[in-house]
Amino acid sequence: MRTTQPAIQLSGVWKRYPSTEEPAVRDLHLTVYRGEILALLGPSGCGKTTTLRLIAGFERPDAGTVALNGQVVAGEGRFVPPERRGVGMVFQDYALFPHLTVAENIAFGLSSLPRAARRERVRELLRLTGLEDVPDRYPHQLSGGQQQRVAIARALGPNPQVLLLDEPFSNLDTELRLQMRAELRRLLEHLRITAVLVTHDQQEAMAIADRMAVMLAGHIEQIDTPEKVYHYPVNRAVAQFVGQATFVPARLNGVLAESDLGRFAFEPRASSPELVELLVRPRDVSLEADPQGIATVLSRQFQGSETVYLVQLPCGVQLQTSQPSYVDIPPGTRVRVRCNRARLAAFDRHAQIGVTAPPGSDSRPKRSGPVDENSSGHHAPSDNPEASTRATSR
Repeated sequence: MRTTQPAIQLSGVWKRYPSTEEPAVRDLHLTVYRGEILALLGPSGCGKTTTLRLIAGFERPDAGTVALNGQVVAGEGRFVPPERRGVGMVFQDYALFPHLTVAENIAFGLSSLPRAARRERVRELLRLTGLEDVPDRYPHQLSGGQQQRVAIARALGPNPQVLLLDEPFSNLDTELRLQMRAELRRLLEHLRITAVLVTHDQQEAMAIADRMAVMLAGHIEQIDTPEKVYHYPVNRAVAQFVGQATFVPARLNGVLAESDLGRFAFEPRASSPELVELLVRPRDVSLEADPQGIATVLSRQFQGSETVYLVQLPCGVQLQTSQPSYVDIPPGTRVRVRCNRARLAAFDRHAQIGVTAPPGSDSRPKRSGPVDENSSGHHAPSDNPEASTRATSR
Protein backbone atom coordinates (compact mmCIF):
# COMPACT_ATOMS: atom_id res chain seq x y z
CA MET A 1 0.00 0.00 0.00
CA ARG A 2 1.24 3.46 -0.86
CA THR A 3 2.15 5.64 2.09
CA THR A 4 3.61 9.06 2.76
CA GLN A 5 5.85 7.71 5.51
CA PRO A 6 9.60 8.15 5.08
CA ALA A 7 11.62 4.99 4.49
CA ILE A 8 15.01 6.74 4.35
CA GLN A 9 15.99 10.07 5.88
CA LEU A 10 19.41 11.69 5.76
CA SER A 11 19.64 14.86 7.82
CA GLY A 12 22.64 17.20 7.70
CA VAL A 13 24.97 14.38 6.65
CA TRP A 14 28.66 15.10 6.01
CA LYS A 15 31.31 12.64 4.85
CA ARG A 16 34.94 13.43 4.07
CA TYR A 17 37.65 10.96 3.09
CA PRO A 18 41.21 11.53 4.38
CA SER A 19 42.63 11.47 0.87
CA THR A 20 40.45 14.34 -0.43
CA GLU A 21 40.26 18.04 0.37
CA GLU A 22 36.58 18.48 -0.39
CA PRO A 23 33.88 16.47 1.40
CA ALA A 24 32.33 13.65 -0.63
CA VAL A 25 28.94 14.56 0.85
CA ARG A 26 28.15 17.94 2.39
CA ASP A 27 25.14 18.88 4.49
CA LEU A 28 22.97 16.30 2.73
CA HIS A 29 19.23 16.31 3.39
CA LEU A 30 17.26 13.58 1.63
CA THR A 31 13.93 11.84 2.21
CA VAL A 32 12.80 8.73 0.31
CA TYR A 33 9.25 7.56 0.91
CA ARG A 34 8.05 3.99 1.38
CA GLY A 35 7.40 2.30 -1.93
CA GLU A 36 9.17 5.03 -3.90
CA ILE A 37 11.85 4.60 -6.55
CA LEU A 38 14.38 7.41 -6.28
CA ALA A 39 17.29 7.96 -8.67
CA LEU A 40 20.44 9.66 -7.43
CA LEU A 41 21.75 11.26 -10.61
CA GLY A 42 25.08 12.99 -11.05
CA PRO A 43 28.53 12.88 -12.66
CA SER A 44 31.33 10.64 -11.44
CA GLY A 45 32.77 11.75 -8.11
CA CYS A 46 29.74 13.79 -7.03
CA GLY A 47 29.01 11.67 -3.93
CA LYS A 48 26.27 9.35 -5.23
CA THR A 49 27.91 6.07 -4.28
CA THR A 50 29.08 7.49 -0.95
CA THR A 51 25.45 8.38 -0.18
CA LEU A 52 24.39 4.83 -1.02
CA ARG A 53 27.14 3.40 1.21
CA LEU A 54 26.06 5.68 4.06
CA ILE A 55 22.50 4.35 3.76
CA ALA A 56 23.72 0.75 3.61
CA GLY A 57 26.07 1.15 6.55
CA PHE A 58 29.34 0.61 4.70
CA GLU A 59 30.38 4.15 5.68
CA ARG A 60 29.85 6.15 8.87
CA PRO A 61 28.81 9.82 8.57
CA ASP A 62 31.16 12.42 10.04
CA ALA A 63 28.11 14.47 11.04
CA GLY A 64 24.35 14.24 10.73
CA THR A 65 22.02 11.25 10.96
CA VAL A 66 20.78 8.41 8.77
CA ALA A 67 17.38 6.93 9.64
CA LEU A 68 15.53 3.95 8.18
CA ASN A 69 11.78 3.70 8.77
CA GLY A 70 11.98 6.28 11.50
CA GLN A 71 14.85 4.64 13.41
CA VAL A 72 18.27 6.30 13.51
CA VAL A 73 20.88 3.82 12.24
CA ALA A 74 23.86 6.19 12.11
CA GLY A 75 24.62 9.34 14.10
CA GLU A 76 23.70 10.59 17.57
CA GLY A 77 26.15 8.10 19.05
CA ARG A 78 24.45 5.15 17.36
CA PHE A 79 25.57 2.87 14.52
CA VAL A 80 23.64 -0.15 13.25
CA PRO A 81 25.80 -2.51 11.13
CA PRO A 82 24.79 -3.25 7.52
CA GLU A 83 23.50 -6.77 8.20
CA ARG A 84 20.94 -5.42 10.68
CA ARG A 85 19.54 -2.60 8.55
CA GLY A 86 17.18 -4.60 6.34
CA VAL A 87 18.84 -3.25 3.22
CA GLY A 88 19.64 -5.13 0.00
CA MET A 89 22.46 -3.92 -2.25
CA VAL A 90 23.15 -4.52 -5.94
CA PHE A 91 26.73 -3.64 -6.92
CA GLN A 92 28.03 -2.32 -10.21
CA ASP A 93 30.13 -5.46 -10.83
CA TYR A 94 27.35 -7.85 -9.66
CA ALA A 95 29.66 -9.44 -7.00
CA LEU A 96 28.42 -12.98 -7.74
CA PHE A 97 30.18 -16.00 -6.29
CA PRO A 98 31.79 -17.74 -9.28
CA HIS A 99 31.84 -21.17 -7.60
CA LEU A 100 28.11 -21.13 -6.84
CA THR A 101 25.23 -21.78 -9.23
CA VAL A 102 22.46 -19.27 -9.90
CA ALA A 103 20.22 -20.91 -7.29
CA GLU A 104 23.05 -21.12 -4.76
CA ASN A 105 23.95 -17.46 -5.26
CA ILE A 106 20.35 -16.45 -4.63
CA ALA A 107 20.13 -18.73 -1.57
CA PHE A 108 23.34 -17.38 -0.06
CA GLY A 109 21.63 -14.82 2.19
CA LEU A 110 18.80 -17.14 3.22
CA SER A 111 20.68 -19.43 5.63
CA SER A 112 18.38 -18.46 8.50
CA LEU A 113 15.38 -20.01 6.73
CA PRO A 114 14.45 -23.69 7.06
CA ARG A 115 15.57 -25.72 4.07
CA ALA A 116 12.08 -26.09 2.56
CA ALA A 117 11.33 -22.38 2.96
CA ARG A 118 14.72 -21.50 1.45
CA ARG A 119 14.03 -23.65 -1.63
CA GLU A 120 10.60 -22.09 -2.06
CA ARG A 121 11.99 -18.57 -1.75
CA VAL A 122 14.66 -19.32 -4.37
CA ARG A 123 12.02 -20.71 -6.74
CA GLU A 124 9.93 -17.56 -6.25
CA LEU A 125 12.87 -15.27 -7.01
CA LEU A 126 13.89 -17.31 -10.05
CA ARG A 127 10.37 -16.86 -11.38
CA LEU A 128 10.23 -13.13 -10.57
CA THR A 129 13.52 -12.43 -12.33
CA GLY A 130 12.99 -14.75 -15.32
CA LEU A 131 15.76 -17.18 -14.38
CA GLU A 132 13.67 -20.38 -14.05
CA ASP A 133 15.53 -22.04 -16.93
CA VAL A 134 19.07 -21.47 -15.62
CA PRO A 135 19.11 -22.32 -11.88
CA ASP A 136 22.05 -24.72 -12.22
CA ARG A 137 24.31 -22.56 -14.35
CA TYR A 138 27.37 -20.77 -13.03
CA PRO A 139 27.94 -17.02 -13.45
CA HIS A 140 30.47 -17.47 -16.29
CA GLN A 141 27.81 -19.35 -18.27
CA LEU A 142 25.36 -16.42 -18.14
CA SER A 143 24.88 -13.30 -20.23
CA GLY A 144 25.43 -9.89 -18.67
CA GLY A 145 21.69 -9.39 -18.29
CA GLN A 146 21.24 -12.75 -16.60
CA GLN A 147 24.10 -12.02 -14.19
CA GLN A 148 22.42 -8.73 -13.28
CA ARG A 149 19.14 -10.54 -12.63
CA VAL A 150 20.92 -12.97 -10.31
CA ALA A 151 22.44 -10.04 -8.39
CA ILE A 152 19.01 -8.42 -8.04
CA ALA A 153 17.38 -11.69 -6.98
CA ARG A 154 20.06 -12.31 -4.35
CA ALA A 155 19.62 -8.78 -2.96
CA LEU A 156 15.85 -9.31 -2.77
CA GLY A 157 16.16 -12.74 -1.15
CA PRO A 158 15.91 -11.71 2.52
CA ASN A 159 12.92 -9.42 1.81
CA PRO A 160 14.76 -6.15 2.50
CA GLN A 161 12.81 -3.02 3.34
CA VAL A 162 15.08 -0.98 1.05
CA LEU A 163 16.89 -1.94 -2.16
CA LEU A 164 20.00 0.04 -3.17
CA LEU A 165 21.39 -0.22 -6.72
CA ASP A 166 24.80 1.22 -7.64
CA GLU A 167 25.09 1.80 -11.41
CA PRO A 168 23.51 -1.63 -12.04
CA PHE A 169 23.49 -1.44 -15.85
CA SER A 170 26.81 0.25 -16.59
CA ASN A 171 28.42 -2.99 -17.84
CA LEU A 172 25.60 -3.83 -20.28
CA ASP A 173 25.38 -2.91 -23.95
CA THR A 174 22.81 -0.34 -25.06
CA GLU A 175 20.04 -2.70 -26.17
CA LEU A 176 20.29 -4.87 -23.06
CA ARG A 177 20.44 -1.80 -20.83
CA LEU A 178 17.12 -0.58 -22.27
CA GLN A 179 15.56 -3.98 -21.70
CA MET A 180 16.82 -4.21 -18.11
CA ARG A 181 15.51 -0.72 -17.29
CA ALA A 182 11.98 -1.79 -18.19
CA GLU A 183 12.33 -5.11 -16.34
CA LEU A 184 13.63 -3.44 -13.19
CA ARG A 185 10.84 -0.87 -13.14
CA ARG A 186 8.20 -3.60 -13.51
CA LEU A 187 9.80 -5.71 -10.78
CA LEU A 188 10.06 -2.86 -8.29
CA GLU A 189 6.47 -1.78 -8.94
CA HIS A 190 5.30 -5.37 -8.45
CA LEU A 191 7.14 -5.73 -5.15
CA ARG A 192 6.34 -2.16 -4.03
CA ILE A 193 9.75 -1.95 -2.43
CA THR A 194 11.56 1.29 -1.62
CA ALA A 195 14.53 1.61 -3.97
CA VAL A 196 17.40 4.03 -4.54
CA LEU A 197 19.17 3.84 -7.89
CA VAL A 198 22.55 5.50 -8.39
CA THR A 199 23.35 6.42 -11.98
CA HIS A 200 25.13 8.98 -14.15
CA ASP A 201 22.76 8.21 -17.04
CA GLN A 202 19.95 10.76 -17.32
CA GLN A 203 17.80 8.55 -19.53
CA GLU A 204 18.12 5.67 -17.09
CA ALA A 205 17.07 7.84 -14.16
CA MET A 206 14.08 9.25 -16.02
CA ALA A 207 12.92 5.84 -17.24
CA ILE A 208 12.99 4.11 -13.86
CA ALA A 209 12.47 6.66 -11.09
CA ASP A 210 9.39 8.26 -9.54
CA ARG A 211 11.62 11.14 -8.47
CA MET A 212 15.23 11.94 -9.17
CA ALA A 213 17.73 13.87 -7.12
CA VAL A 214 20.45 15.68 -9.07
CA MET A 215 23.68 15.63 -7.11
CA LEU A 216 26.64 17.90 -7.87
CA ALA A 217 29.80 18.24 -5.76
CA GLY A 218 28.37 16.34 -2.79
CA HIS A 219 25.14 18.32 -2.58
CA ILE A 220 21.63 17.71 -3.90
CA GLU A 221 20.77 20.60 -6.20
CA GLN A 222 17.20 19.53 -6.99
CA ILE A 223 14.83 16.68 -6.23
CA ASP A 224 11.54 16.32 -8.08
CA THR A 225 9.77 14.22 -10.68
CA PRO A 226 11.84 13.56 -13.82
CA GLU A 227 9.49 15.78 -15.83
CA LYS A 228 9.89 18.74 -13.48
CA VAL A 229 13.67 18.39 -13.22
CA TYR A 230 14.07 18.18 -17.00
CA HIS A 231 11.72 20.98 -18.00
CA TYR A 232 12.04 23.26 -14.95
CA PRO A 233 15.54 22.90 -13.48
CA VAL A 234 16.35 25.14 -10.51
CA ASN A 235 19.61 26.40 -11.96
CA ARG A 236 21.77 26.34 -15.04
CA ALA A 237 24.03 23.55 -13.74
CA VAL A 238 21.07 21.17 -13.37
CA ALA A 239 19.66 22.21 -16.75
CA GLN A 240 22.93 21.38 -18.50
CA PHE A 241 23.40 18.06 -16.73
CA VAL A 242 19.97 16.53 -17.27
CA GLY A 243 19.80 17.18 -21.01
CA GLN A 244 21.01 19.29 -23.88
CA ALA A 245 20.25 22.93 -23.13
CA THR A 246 20.46 26.18 -25.07
CA PHE A 247 20.13 29.50 -23.25
CA VAL A 248 18.69 32.40 -25.23
CA PRO A 249 19.07 35.93 -23.78
CA ALA A 250 15.84 37.78 -23.05
CA ARG A 251 14.64 40.93 -21.31
CA LEU A 252 11.91 40.60 -18.69
CA ASN A 253 9.47 43.51 -18.85
CA GLY A 254 6.76 42.98 -16.26
CA VAL A 255 5.21 39.61 -17.14
CA LEU A 256 6.65 39.50 -20.67
CA ALA A 257 10.02 38.09 -21.67
CA GLU A 258 11.20 39.43 -25.02
CA SER A 259 13.80 37.53 -27.06
CA ASP A 260 14.78 36.52 -30.58
CA LEU A 261 12.33 33.62 -30.15
CA GLY A 262 9.42 35.98 -29.57
CA ARG A 263 7.56 37.31 -26.54
CA PHE A 264 6.37 35.03 -23.75
CA ALA A 265 4.18 35.63 -20.71
CA PHE A 266 5.64 34.52 -17.36
CA GLU A 267 4.74 34.79 -13.70
CA PRO A 268 8.03 36.12 -12.37
CA ARG A 269 9.04 36.35 -8.76
CA ALA A 270 8.76 39.76 -7.09
CA SER A 271 12.53 40.22 -7.22
CA SER A 272 13.08 38.89 -10.74
CA PRO A 273 15.90 40.59 -12.70
CA GLU A 274 15.40 42.39 -15.98
CA LEU A 275 18.05 40.38 -17.85
CA VAL A 276 17.21 36.68 -18.08
CA GLU A 277 17.94 33.65 -20.21
CA LEU A 278 15.36 31.25 -21.62
CA LEU A 279 16.10 27.54 -21.42
CA VAL A 280 15.30 25.80 -24.72
CA ARG A 281 15.42 22.02 -25.21
CA PRO A 282 15.99 20.51 -28.70
CA ARG A 283 12.55 18.91 -28.98
CA ASP A 284 10.67 21.97 -27.73
CA VAL A 285 11.38 23.87 -30.94
CA SER A 286 10.02 23.47 -34.48
CA LEU A 287 11.33 25.03 -37.68
CA GLU A 288 9.57 26.36 -40.76
CA ALA A 289 11.35 27.59 -43.87
CA ASP A 290 10.43 31.24 -44.39
CA PRO A 291 12.32 33.93 -46.38
CA GLN A 292 11.18 36.43 -43.74
CA GLY A 293 12.49 34.36 -40.82
CA ILE A 294 15.27 35.86 -38.72
CA ALA A 295 17.06 32.57 -37.95
CA THR A 296 19.36 30.72 -40.35
CA VAL A 297 20.07 26.98 -40.61
CA LEU A 298 23.80 26.37 -40.23
CA SER A 299 23.86 22.59 -40.51
CA ARG A 300 21.72 19.48 -40.51
CA GLN A 301 22.48 15.92 -39.38
CA PHE A 302 20.24 13.04 -40.43
CA GLN A 303 19.92 10.53 -37.55
CA GLY A 304 17.29 8.10 -38.77
CA SER A 305 14.00 8.91 -37.05
CA GLU A 306 15.00 12.55 -36.61
CA THR A 307 17.22 15.24 -38.07
CA VAL A 308 19.28 17.53 -35.85
CA TYR A 309 19.55 21.15 -37.00
CA LEU A 310 21.90 23.88 -35.79
CA VAL A 311 20.24 27.28 -36.17
CA GLN A 312 21.82 30.73 -35.78
CA LEU A 313 19.76 33.40 -33.99
CA PRO A 314 20.39 37.15 -34.47
CA CYS A 315 21.70 37.42 -30.89
CA GLY A 316 24.54 35.07 -31.84
CA VAL A 317 23.24 32.00 -29.99
CA GLN A 318 23.36 28.75 -31.94
CA LEU A 319 20.26 26.72 -31.18
CA GLN A 320 20.21 22.94 -31.65
CA THR A 321 16.85 21.38 -32.40
CA SER A 322 15.61 17.87 -33.26
CA GLN A 323 13.00 17.63 -36.02
CA PRO A 324 11.17 14.63 -37.53
CA SER A 325 13.25 13.13 -40.33
CA TYR A 326 10.67 14.11 -42.95
CA VAL A 327 11.49 17.76 -42.26
CA ASP A 328 14.15 18.68 -44.83
CA ILE A 329 15.57 22.19 -44.63
CA PRO A 330 18.93 22.79 -46.36
CA PRO A 331 21.73 24.73 -44.62
CA GLY A 332 21.58 28.44 -45.42
CA THR A 333 17.78 28.53 -45.33
CA ARG A 334 16.10 31.28 -43.34
CA VAL A 335 13.53 29.88 -40.92
CA ARG A 336 10.85 30.73 -38.40
CA VAL A 337 11.37 29.18 -34.98
CA ARG A 338 8.33 28.10 -32.99
CA CYS A 339 8.66 27.33 -29.27
CA ASN A 340 6.43 25.44 -26.87
CA ARG A 341 5.68 28.09 -24.26
CA ALA A 342 4.89 25.55 -21.57
CA ARG A 343 8.41 24.18 -21.81
CA LEU A 344 10.28 27.46 -21.42
CA ALA A 345 11.93 28.38 -18.12
CA ALA A 346 13.68 31.65 -17.30
CA PHE A 347 16.97 32.08 -15.46
CA ASP A 348 18.73 35.08 -13.97
CA ARG A 349 21.41 35.86 -16.56
CA HIS A 350 24.04 36.56 -13.90
CA ALA A 351 23.09 34.39 -10.90
CA GLN A 352 22.08 31.51 -13.24
CA ILE A 353 19.17 30.44 -11.03
CA GLY A 354 15.52 29.97 -11.99
CA VAL A 355 13.40 33.08 -11.63
CA THR A 356 10.00 31.68 -12.36
CA ALA A 357 7.63 28.16 -10.92
CA PRO A 358 6.23 25.32 -12.99
CA PRO A 359 2.51 25.17 -13.71
CA GLY A 360 0.75 23.53 -10.77
CA SER A 361 2.21 23.03 -7.33
CA ASP A 362 1.80 19.29 -6.89
CA SER A 363 5.09 17.52 -7.62
CA ARG A 364 4.24 14.40 -5.68
CA PRO A 365 5.84 11.11 -6.77
CA LYS A 366 3.88 8.73 -8.93
CA ARG A 367 3.76 6.00 -6.28
CA SER A 368 4.34 7.62 -2.94
CA GLY A 369 4.23 10.71 -0.73
CA PRO A 370 4.82 14.39 -1.35
CA VAL A 371 8.19 15.78 -2.25
CA ASP A 372 10.38 17.00 0.59
CA GLU A 373 12.05 20.29 1.32
CA ASN A 374 14.52 19.89 -1.56
CA SER A 375 11.80 20.30 -4.22
CA SER A 376 12.21 22.92 -6.88
CA GLY A 377 10.77 26.40 -6.49
CA HIS A 378 11.23 27.97 -9.91
CA HIS A 379 8.51 28.97 -12.32
CA ALA A 380 7.26 28.25 -15.78
CA PRO A 381 5.05 30.15 -18.17
CA SER A 382 1.48 30.77 -17.04
CA ASP A 383 -0.41 30.94 -20.31
CA ASN A 384 -1.85 28.27 -22.59
CA PRO A 385 0.62 25.37 -22.71
CA GLU A 386 -0.39 24.51 -26.26
CA ALA A 387 0.44 27.97 -27.56
CA SER A 388 3.60 28.72 -29.48
CA THR A 389 5.36 31.76 -30.81
CA ARG A 390 7.39 32.66 -33.87
CA ALA A 391 10.79 34.20 -34.37
CA THR A 392 10.27 36.34 -37.44
CA SER A 393 11.70 39.58 -38.73
CA ARG A 394 10.10 42.58 -37.09
